[in-house]
Parts: sequence; structure tokens; C-alpha cells
Amino acid sequence: MRKDEQVFTNIKPQEPPAGLFDRIILAIKREESLQQKRKILFSFILLLIISIIATPLSWIVLENQIKSSGIYYFVSAAITDFGTFLTMWREFSLAILESIPFMAIIAFGISLGIAIFTLRLFLYKKRLLIHYLTQTFSQ
Repeated sequence: MRKDEQVFTNIKPQEPPAGLFDRIILAIKREESLQQKRKILFSFILLLIISIIATPLSWIVLENQIKSSGIYYFVSAAITDFGTFLTMWREFSLAILESIPFMAIIAFGISLGIAIFTLRLFLYKKRLLIHYLTQTFSQ
């Protein structure tokens, strides 16, 4: 048994090549940045899809609200009978203000703003996202 013990004592543990630790750390950092870019890409795509779906829907709601509010009637009455409008301008303007669908306008404005913001941010970060896609497909 002593001979076996001596054989195994002569074997030294294999040391890693020089710079291996640095390469491992660099690979970990690279993978973390790819994961971050992937999260940004998916969040952009999700936000863009939601805003693209919400904008036309909010536009349809706004059109329906304007049609059902009677604002067309007040504006057309003010234009066709301008003399009456001048004598009763306060009542006409209050009636028009009361019939404006503010909630539908706000909903449409928010959805349009999110769509424009997302598109602008997507185009701004385009280099980052294209770089991620080229790295992903080249691997």
C-alpha cells in the first residue's frame, strides 16, 4: 500500500491556465448584459403591442362618445343661427363644454402618448436591441 500512496502523492492538482478567472468573470458579465438587453427588448415589445392595441380602441371610444354627446348639434346650431348664438353665447358655450367627453379624450391622449413614447424609445435604443439580436442569432 505504501507504493500506491507514493504514486498518488506524486500527482499534483492541475492548475487552471493563466487568465481563466478573468475570462470566467468576463463571460459572466457578458451574460448578465445579454439578460438585461433581453428584458429591455421584451418590455419594449410588450409595451408597444399594448399601446398599438389601445390607441385604436380608445379612438373608437372617443368617436362614439363625441357622436352620442350631442356636441355636433350645439356646434351646428351655433353656426346655422349665428344671431341666436351671439345673444345666448354663454348658454351655448356652457352646453358645448358640458357635452365634451373629457374622459375619452384623456384616455386617447394617454394611449397615444404611450405609443409615441415607446416608439421613440425603441428607436433610441435601436442600436442596443439590434446588437442584442445579432449576438443572439450569431451564437
